[in-house]
Amino acid sequence: MLEADNVWFTLLTMNTNPIHFDAEYAAGTEWKKPLVDSTFTLALVTGLSVQDVSEHGVNLGWKEVRLPAPVFAGDTIRAETEVLAKRESQSRPGFGIVTVRTRGLNQRDEVVIEFERSIMLEL
Repeated sequence: MLEADNVWFTLLTMNTNPIHFDAEYAAGTEWKKPLVDSTFTLALVTGLSVQDVSEHGVNLGWKEVRLPAPVFAGDTIRAETEVLAKRESQSRPGFGIVTVRTRGLNQRDEVVIEFERSIMLEL
């Protein structure tokens, strides 16, 4: 993840928290450097899981989003996903709902984000 990616995403989403783009401000925090915007981390890790999990589905939402460790520019993030449940849709014949837990890990295998999401897929 590049510093520019974080700054661009932070500015595009109008996040004015200087912890994400002001190195001087961030130097005075416990982390001593800018943090990657957590919504960028959520978007990135979701995107990393799409090809394997939801490429032809519809995301119905996230829940239980946790950020146990910070992400910094220069970190390498990977995703892993576990299927928690599956069922046929009650309102849409021919479709199913899959619930998954996805974790994002950095290059030190530290979990930096974890969330559940539900996806509607055609059967």
